[in-house]
Amino acid sequence: MDLVALMPAFILAVLLISASPGPAMALIFRRAALAGFSGAVPTVLGLELGLYVWAVCAAAGLAAIVAASQVAFVVLRVVGAAFLVYLGVRAWRTAWRGGGPEPSAEASRAGWGKAFGEGTLVQLANPKAAVFMVAFYPQFVPADRPLFATTALLALVQVAIEIVFYLSLAALVGRAGTWFRRTTVRRRLEAVSGTILIALGLRLATTTR
Repeated sequence: MDLVALMPAFILAVLLISASPGPAMALIFRRAALAGFSGAVPTVLGLELGLYVWAVCAAAGLAAIVAASQVAFVVLRVVGAAFLVYLGVRAWRTAWRGGGPEPSAEASRAGWGKAFGEGTLVQLANPKAAVFMVAFYPQFVPADRPLFATTALLALVQVAIEIVFYLSLAALVGRAGTWFRRTTVRRRLEAVSGTILIALGLRLATTTR
């Protein structure tokens, strides 16, 4: 089947994947609620960089090695789980201290690199991403097409779709930013988001292939 004919199914699959609850959604929602739309942009870009790196690794066969290697899978699983738990505990501490100071424009700019790094690390330290890429992309690569170039192209399409989707979500959440940044609401949001991140970390720690 031609690549163009496969695109509607690919786009639908990407939308369904993007809308599923997970670490990406939790990070973006928390960042948009506390720092507004502009604060969520680096998180989204970091997550998508990590996704594209995994896609290229899948095309090059590296992701298949990670998916097949018990040691690599366990190492990534532990690192990813530990980082999610760390983010969750940090959110809990902020909630315990009263929700932290209201984010300023200067603080948001200073935290750009940190948010970008968090998004990238969360995505790269997820071994399930490697397994997913190995299983997902070959379904949409026609037999007469080069695997690496076609996978890289499909990954760009996925990244573009997810950026639009996640930034749209961030814009919606950011519109209620004034309400989210009230001290009481901010404290509760940090507590809830911390709990979700810790739960996701524990789930990743116990996940199997």
